[in-house]
This record gives sequence, structure tokens and C-alpha cells, in this order.
Amino acid sequence: MSDMNKNNTTENQNIIAEEQELVNAEVFNAEDEALSKLESVGNVEEEAAKTLNAPVTEKTSVKKTKKSKKKEEEEEVYHKPLIKRRKPNRSIAGDIFLYLFLLLVAIIMFFPIIYAVESALKPLDELFKFPPRIFAQNPTLDNFSDLFVTLGKSWVSFSRYLFNTVFITGLGTAGHLVVASMAAFVLAKYDFPGGKTFFKLVTVAMMFTGYVTGIPNYIIMSKLHMIDTYWAIIIPAFAFPMGLFLMKQFMEGLPTSLIEAAKIDGATEWTVFSKIVMPNVKPAWLTLIIFSVQSLWNNKASTVIYSEEMKTLPFAMQQIQAGGIARTGEAAAVLVVLMIVPIAIFIFSESQILETMASSGLKD
Repeated sequence: MSDMNKNNTTENQNIIAEEQELVNAEVFNAEDEALSKLESVGNVEEEAAKTLNAPVTEKTSVKKTKKSKKKEEEEEVYHKPLIKRRKPNRSIAGDIFLYLFLLLVAIIMFFPIIYAVESALKPLDELFKFPPRIFAQNPTLDNFSDLFVTLGKSWVSFSRYLFNTVFITGLGTAGHLVVASMAAFVLAKYDFPGGKTFFKLVTVAMMFTGYVTGIPNYIIMSKLHMIDTYWAIIIPAFAFPMGLFLMKQFMEGLPTSLIEAAKIDGATEWTVFSKIVMPNVKPAWLTLIIFSVQSLWNNKASTVIYSEEMKTLPFAMQQIQAGGIARTGEAAAVLVVLMIVPIAIFIFSESQILETMASSGLKD
């Protein structure tokens, strides 16, 4: 009986062990199925997230491409040359014709100077040849030496005539520059009663030549007791209307904000005028100097100056030119001497004149 019981218990234990193994296997299978289901759910979620994030990533990629294109365009614009060379729309034959035409115009304009210089270098026999020749066959400086000999024989020396002309030209030009610049600054940058009317009067005064204003100037200088003095030429030069008109028109292009900024910083009116306005209108007042020098250098002043020791160099040269046929060579030399100073000043200031005529002032 005991053996039977033992066998039964061992069988029961075996059965129980088998059942437990079956249960454990089922549990493991269930866990594996649950894990696989979870993995499949995760994969589905990842795919859904990818589908949801796809348009966002596409938008960001599009934005990035747009930004990169903008940067590339900006870099291309930055690297572009500042000055583009304009392609001419004419042929080579047109260029050749244009340059030949400009050369012809330059020769025509330069011809009077060449002829004057060559005439001053000709001896008397070549000056009276017909037809006249442009270039001297036997150039000589005898005309200039005869000129200085003739001036040396007069009781007023050549140096005195030269001093009178330089003094009148220098002082008259400086005074005209100061007066015209100050008046132009006030008319251009300040509003006051009668300012526009005064400028209209200046514009009208430009239409009158020196022959029209000669008698009024003489009467005024006579009332002021300035006849037969240097001031009879210098004072009227201060009121030359062309200079005021030129400076005023150029100063109108100067930014008012620049002047206001200087005043905010504590600059006085004189500081603004001398250190800000005048440097910025340099082309205008250089042009004014050229015009003033040309008018005063060639002024004979024979109507207001009577004393021989106060007369100008052009007056003395005019007297030599009136000496007749014997002084034809000296007259040619006189013409060259008188035109040296205006031409030299013009050559040194040519670029400034071109800038003024182009009205290239600063703008707001």
C-alpha cells in the first residue's frame, strides 16, 4: 500500500509539474504576443508621426532653400561692380568719326592761342607776309625784348604797372569772394522779408554790361571821392552780380540738415560758414575767382584813374599797341603777356569749373 501511495504521489507531482510548464509556456506566449503588439503599435505611431512631421520638414527645408538663395543673391549683388561699363551702341566707324570730330573742334578752339604765340615769335618781315602763315619760319624773341625796352623808357616802370594790376586784381577778387559768399549763404539758407525780391534784382543786374553801368558807377565813385584811386575799381568789383548768383545757386544744393547739426553741436554762424559751407562749395568759389580775375586783369580803368603811376598794365599795353606799324611785333607780344595769367588760372581750375557747371552739390 505504501508503494502504491508513493507511486500515486509521484504521478500527481509529475502531472502538476507538466501543468505548470504548460501554464508557464502559455504565459510566455501571451507576453511575447503582447510585446509584438506593442512593437507594432510603436511602429504605427512612428509612421503616423513621420506623416505628420513630413509637411513641417518640407516647409523648413523650403525656408532654408529660400534663405540660402537670398544669401546667394545678396552676395552676387555685393560682388557686382559698382560702375557698369555701358556698351556703346555705335560701330567702330562711328567711334572714329566722333573722335575725329572732337579733334577738329579742339583744333578750332585752340587755334587762336597758337596763332597769337606764333605771331609773337615772328620777325617783322614775316608779320606782313601775304598770305599770312601760321607758324614762324625764323622764330625769335626780339618782340618781347623790344616790349620791355619800350616799357623801360617810360617814366613809369613796368614793375609799377604790374603791381597796380596785381593789387587791384587780388584785392578785388578777395573782396568779391567774401561779399558774394556771405550774401549767397544768407539768401540760400535763410528766409527774410525781401530776400526773393533782392535776388530777382541781382538776376536782372546780370543783363546789364559794363558800358551801361559805367556812368552810374562814375557818379557814385565821384560822390564818394574815390576817383583816381584804386578803390574806384575795387569797390564796384565787390558787387559783381554773376558771383552772387553762382554762389547762391550752388549753396541751395547744400543740405540744411548739415548746418542744423552743426548748430546743435554749438557751432557759431561764422564757424558754419567758414568750416562747413565754404569747403563744400569749393568748385563754385574757384569758378568765381576765375571770372573775377579775368574781368579785373583786363580792366584798363582809363575812365576812373588818371594818374599815370596808378594805371594798370593793360592800359600801358594798349598804348604800345597804338604805336603804329613799327610796333606790330610788340603788340603781338603784348597779347601773349596779357593772356598768360587768365589761361594759367583756368588750366589749374578746369576740373572745378566742370564740376560747378554740372551742379554736383550735396543733396538731402
